[in-house]
Amino acid sequence: MSKRLKLAVSALAIATGLVLTEPEAMPADAASAGNGIVRVESQYGVEEAISRIKADVEKKGIKFFSAIDQAQLAADAGIELRPSTLLTFGNPPLGIQFLTSNPNAGLDWPVRLLVTQDAKGRVWAVYTDFAWIARRHHIADRDGAFKMASKVVASITSSVAAK
Repeated sequence: MSKRLKLAVSALAIATGLVLTEPEAMPADAASAGNGIVRVESQYGVEEAISRIKADVEKKGIKFFSAIDQAQLAADAGIELRPSTLLTFGNPPLGIQFLTSNPNAGLDWPVRLLVTQDAKGRVWAVYTDFAWIARRHHIADRDGAFKMASKVVASITSSVAAK
């Protein structure tokens, strides 16, 4: 990020009262902190982590939709970004239940899992906590489905989790 852009972002943050936190300063699992973000440190590099996650998704019979290489998109725009790839996948019979309860839940479906590398070289699998998604969309009639989704994503991220 250019020095000028950093200054502009900082000024905007100060003016609006936002607090900018480097991702590496966040706790590994910050979902309980109220922001809904769950971070799982990987024992593998970015490419290996992506490969293992995709293999686990396929092994579980979950539909894989896309891998968006955000670092490549940034490079194409002349912007430097550490490795960052957004994976989307899901089990439509499970995920669509949330949309039938509140169509706005489609903003969080299919599942999005970000594989990213921080400034210290650590690799993270990052996703939105499903209980947080339920609260965000005021969905109270799909507890079993949300618990199942939470178990599945925890199982998927465990395939790369640092030991």
